[in-house]
Amino acid sequence: MTAAELARALRRRETSSRALTDAALRRTHELNPTLNAFALIDDEGARAAAELADEELAAGIDRGPLHGVPVAVKDLIDVAGLLTSCGSETSFGAVAAEDAEVVRRLRDAGAVIIGKTTLHEFAYGATGDRSVHGPSRNPTDPRRMSGGSSGGSAVAVAAGLVPIALGTDTAGSVRVPAALCGVIGLKPAYDVVPSNGVYPLAPTLDHVGLFAATTEDALIGYQVISHRSVEKRSSRVSVGWIPPGSIAVTDPRVEHLTWQAVDSAGFDVDVVQGFPRWERPESLFEIFSVLQGREAFRVHEHHLDADAELIDPEVRARLNQGREISRRSYAQADEARHELRDVVAKLLSTYDVLALPTVPVVAPAIGERSLSVAGTDLEVRAALLSLTSPWNLTGSPAISVPAGRIDGLPIAVQLITAPGNEDLLFAAARALELTRQVSRD
Repeated sequence: MTAAELARALRRRETSSRALTDAALRRTHELNPTLNAFALIDDEGARAAAELADEELAAGIDRGPLHGVPVAVKDLIDVAGLLTSCGSETSFGAVAAEDAEVVRRLRDAGAVIIGKTTLHEFAYGATGDRSVHGPSRNPTDPRRMSGGSSGGSAVAVAAGLVPIALGTDTAGSVRVPAALCGVIGLKPAYDVVPSNGVYPLAPTLDHVGLFAATTEDALIGYQVISHRSVEKRSSRVSVGWIPPGSIAVTDPRVEHLTWQAVDSAGFDVDVVQGFPRWERPESLFEIFSVLQGREAFRVHEHHLDADAELIDPEVRARLNQGREISRRSYAQADEARHELRDVVAKLLSTYDVLALPTVPVVAPAIGERSLSVAGTDLEVRAALLSLTSPWNLTGSPAISVPAGRIDGLPIAVQLITAPGNEDLLFAAARALELTRQVSRD
């Protein structure tokens, strides 16, 4: 059941928060040995929160649609009294003294936190298979990647353990696993959701986001964690389709099916020619990598100095690459970032929403580090992030919506809008969702 359905069942007294929480915990303990969605399951804390929710609802205190509903939190985000491991052996023993602000907002809304989800170490990876807790596994096929870095949260929602889970997104770390696991993944606009109590990776690129089973649930969760209401506008949504090949090599099957989904959803659609329309020789991903690399090194420099041997070799090597990025290179990349923001702002003055595939490939196998797409050899991490990372450069609100399957594996459409137009983003996501439901029926 979705969060919205659970909320309605609670208010009809058809169930209780304690019953829902017990069921979520039971299913989590049953499936976690296979899927590894959770790094930590908080049975005692979850049951205590559920009992409080039941007492409040019985007394007429209603905190909103998440009151009494089980949720999960990425293990990069502080939950008072629980470890924040960041997926790393170096951080073990770091018990949070207080909740992150986004967790406080969930608690204020009455949500029941059942545990903390597995992530790629330090949130520095798109594959979700480098963590002291082991890889999180795709529920569609546990031999496949969940995506990362917020893979455990995506798995928890995709496997039906919870209807909503928190993640973070620096290059696509919500949208990539959402696409690979077949759920909704939302990256709000930059700085709309506070990051207090969230361990950073690259502070000018980090976003707190969420996973949900449906667009309706994503909207409910967004309004809780952002403290913003989204009012519906009755207008036909105009969409600019960005051919993904203008950004990165894309599996032609992914491009075809995602275009088909957008084209059949009832939008006014134009194809955007020549994106990003600038003279720079660097690719968008190269520009992004300079900014992320230097910032991630600065954030984790103390780990490299004190505990380098405890860091996964792949993650350690990537952090050390950031050591070599000069201030001049960072400044040039930052200048390019601002140019891209101007380009995208102009596009979003013409279109309500931009659309393209979320990820150019289906989920690779766990441990896979190279693949061939349309005759081109690609590095897996770069491929997974190639279509999502530009929107961290711009800070735009973006959402990934399931759009079908290839070889039985999920693919997704990514939608982007301007800050303040979140209502149009959710309206477009809902239209895609409804079109897919009709096509399945």
